[in-house]
Amino acid sequence: MPNFQQDDDVLVSLGYKQELKRDFHLIELFGLVFCMIGVVPAIASVLVYALPNGGPAAMVWGWAGASVFLIFVALAMAELGSAMPTSGGLYYWTHRFSSPRFRNYLAWEVGYINTVAYVSGIAGIDWGCAIQIMAAVSIGTDLEFIPTTGQIYGVFCALLVCHATAASLPTRIIARIQSPYVVLNVLLLLGLLIAIPVATPSEFKNDASFALGNFTNLYRWTDGFAFILSFLAPLWVVGGFDASVHVSEEARNAQIAVPFTVVAATVSGCVLGWALNLVLAFHMGPDVVAVMSNQIGQPLATILFNSFGKKGTLCVWCFIVITQFMSGLGILTVSSRQNFAFSRDGAFPFSRYMYRLNPYTQTPVNSVWMAAFLASLLGLLAFAGPAAIGAVFTMSVIAQYISNSIPIVARFVGGREFKHGPFKLGIFGLPVAVVAVSWMTFMSIVLLFPTAPHPTSQTMNYSVVVVFGVIFLSSVYYFFPKYGGIHWFKGPVVTVEDEGVDSEDQRSGEKAPSTVNEKDL
Repeated sequence: MPNFQQDDDVLVSLGYKQELKRDFHLIELFGLVFCMIGVVPAIASVLVYALPNGGPAAMVWGWAGASVFLIFVALAMAELGSAMPTSGGLYYWTHRFSSPRFRNYLAWEVGYINTVAYVSGIAGIDWGCAIQIMAAVSIGTDLEFIPTTGQIYGVFCALLVCHATAASLPTRIIARIQSPYVVLNVLLLLGLLIAIPVATPSEFKNDASFALGNFTNLYRWTDGFAFILSFLAPLWVVGGFDASVHVSEEARNAQIAVPFTVVAATVSGCVLGWALNLVLAFHMGPDVVAVMSNQIGQPLATILFNSFGKKGTLCVWCFIVITQFMSGLGILTVSSRQNFAFSRDGAFPFSRYMYRLNPYTQTPVNSVWMAAFLASLLGLLAFAGPAAIGAVFTMSVIAQYISNSIPIVARFVGGREFKHGPFKLGIFGLPVAVVAVSWMTFMSIVLLFPTAPHPTSQTMNYSVVVVFGVIFLSSVYYFFPKYGGIHWFKGPVVTVEDEGVDSEDQRSGEKAPSTVNEKDL
């Protein structure tokens, strides 16, 4: 049986009282993150970015190569999550391990960048779901219906409302639905791995030389750089390494459940995703351009249509939409908990309201709806063109990698003591961290590039605008004369009076406040 008192004691040692309900068992926490990854629906969303940057060879080998580095990132994050499982996660660790001179500002920036990572993740998942729903309508009408951007945006907003409503429910309800959705995700994936080879007509089956060696570059980058750009697919699908950390205050036996979930979800996502890509490469047909340019508008839907026909595709596609919908619920839940934690420490705008728990559901309902609202604003990028809305996928990865890298680096260079949790890498901790941070830095730079050289306003990568715009604006807010965060933000605050709290890290040894220091715009 989980030791609730032990979980509460660990949280108290980090300076926080227990406010959320610990209703997530280990398998349910894994289910939340695994469903958030959502291998099949996520690949459906980003296959359009992998295929033109290398074709089947990039799908197979690009995914395999990126997976190795993704596991390094997961290991580094799991060790931190096991040591300090708090919903504040990344920005809390940044403040704990950074030098006193820079820790307030770095924690502030990491908190805001992490917020953008999850808001753009919500936008990406729900936009993908909206497109998948419209693709089903197009297939069902024999392509007589082709949705407009406005119609897709309307479905996107409706999905956000549905997800925000569901994410506002009590934690126990959100937790209990995870197990059946894990089963649904796995059955969908296994069903496709078996059914696609059986159902695909011979004219759409490819030999090994094509599936494993054909390189199709539809853009004007060099082949090597195009291959690297194809990494966006596995990076987007297998991301959110800190997701379980943000729900750790609702998890039982968090010091073990969090690292297990981080590593298990990453490894399973990498392996299962590679298996699906391999099957698709062998059964997508020999014409990559035809798959990309089909009126259905979704490469995976086109491949399934060629294999199963209209009725079979619609049947499979319904399950893909359901699993994508659950991915959206998962990431909105995680995002709202990060906003809740950041507001608890007074750093988020309107913290007094974002920190509030609903008296009936005991969940941060205001934070849920704020995350959904911010995602709806990002969705407006769709009206600037396909490349602009595509940036929500890259900006999510970039922001995630920036906010992941800073606490990992701070742990080793900040000069502060690190106390291991149950999960520890031992002597491999530093090498793993070096590989993880180097990978994330490299890919963050790569993903800032546009889809093709010589971009216009329609084809530029808007990730640089949003990510660095947030960094600039949050810095202005921090350094603003008199009212800026530099005058009042002191990092994570203590919400309990307990002798077990690390008073040194609470700041200067002063008596810890009994309630959060709330600051608003």
